[in-house]
Amino acid sequence: MNDDLESGQQRHRVVVVGGGFGGLNATRALAHADVDVTLVDRTNHHLFQPLLYQVAAGILPPGLIAPALRGVIKNQRNARALLADVTDLDIEHRLVRASGPDGRPLELPYDTLVVAGGATHSYFGRDEFARYAPGMKTVEDARHLRDQILLAFEMAELATDPQERAEWLTFIVIGAGPTGVELVGQVAELAHQVLPQDYRSVDTTEARILLLEGAGAVLGPFAPKLQQYTQARLEKMGVEIRLNTLAVAMDDESVTVKGPAIDGVAGEETIRGRTRIWAAGVQASPLAKQLAEKTGTETDRAGRIPVNPDCTVPGHPEVFAIGDMVSLNKLPGVAQPAMQEGKYVGKVIRARLAGDQRIDPFAYFDKGSMATIGHRSAVADAFGMRFTGWLGYSMWGFIHVAYLIGWGNRLGTLYTWARALTFSHNRGHRIITFEQANVQAHEGDHGVAPASAPASIDAEPVGVRQEATG
Repeated sequence: MNDDLESGQQRHRVVVVGGGFGGLNATRALAHADVDVTLVDRTNHHLFQPLLYQVAAGILPPGLIAPALRGVIKNQRNARALLADVTDLDIEHRLVRASGPDGRPLELPYDTLVVAGGATHSYFGRDEFARYAPGMKTVEDARHLRDQILLAFEMAELATDPQERAEWLTFIVIGAGPTGVELVGQVAELAHQVLPQDYRSVDTTEARILLLEGAGAVLGPFAPKLQQYTQARLEKMGVEIRLNTLAVAMDDESVTVKGPAIDGVAGEETIRGRTRIWAAGVQASPLAKQLAEKTGTETDRAGRIPVNPDCTVPGHPEVFAIGDMVSLNKLPGVAQPAMQEGKYVGKVIRARLAGDQRIDPFAYFDKGSMATIGHRSAVADAFGMRFTGWLGYSMWGFIHVAYLIGWGNRLGTLYTWARALTFSHNRGHRIITFEQANVQAHEGDHGVAPASAPASIDAEPVGVRQEATG
């Protein structure tokens, strides 16, 4: 890398910010180009986010869906990966400034910049909700949620007060898009199928599992037929669905919601529950705002920066922005647009280096939408057709495994699914330690006694469960 050409000129330098779907595909699309690529990310791995909820549910280990970036591009001799936090995009001097893990400053000069910062959680102006209802965008988020869900069942086992036990057994998922539907389905399967035989003092099937949605249907972008199927399937699994319902307040042990108006008056209700999960919205990475400020561009309400039809930032043909952080042709913030934009940008850069400036605008090919509801149950809208149930689930599984990176991860995922979902009906990756549980229990001052204070547990015969209020 960084070798000079025979002419003595330095090779074209491309800096890619973000190792997600967009950034990684842009990097790989330049594998045979006469450029030097530097891929910068705050993590050392590429995360396959569509399966992140299965880490939170204890189905998959993180390694199967988060391969190391260095491993992914190890055979690409013109690319390198850096673990660093981008702090400044100096458009005027064509520099990316970043900070290394030890705080050392880094300066990365570029001839072409590709910014693929992705997205983060959106609490719609109520950022204080983040303390009570965590979202899920990273491996750390998924691990945190897994610990929180497992802790709830452990604390229900310890609780002797029926009201406290009921609160620990109440799970509230806010947002009924694909992520919310997939998460709430997994919580329902844990409570009703996986865990009942594991506990002695609590009946996990009495868990109350709620899905709150501000709109009038689950899976808003999907066809009405698929929405109706999803709602009916979730209700059959024991999920209580509240549509046209907004979360308006939260504290450590409850959520206050405002539901549909009755006789012209919108009623509020406080639901007591210790586990809340936010899946209601996303907003662009802060890098989008920074890039907009540096280029004199305005972001939209979701914090996304508008780009030209060729994915360049207006007024700066040397700067590309792709993925969830951009606004282009009203494309959805899902994996496929980011992947296709990344490949397209690589093609544009190669064409420019070859002297070809006549590049067609980016054209998105919609491959459809899919979401799982539970084991052997999913919805898919693809190829102009709609599928549900086992057929939809098979399509979903095939597509997601195909897009995983590396045959080892693909085969490992298939094996883990077969073992966890088909043969043993277990979740092999639901590990939690006392230290993790202690941290989770004390976050937000849930009122749990300190670890040094012994709990009083009534002894009861093995196989006998105390009654728990629902």
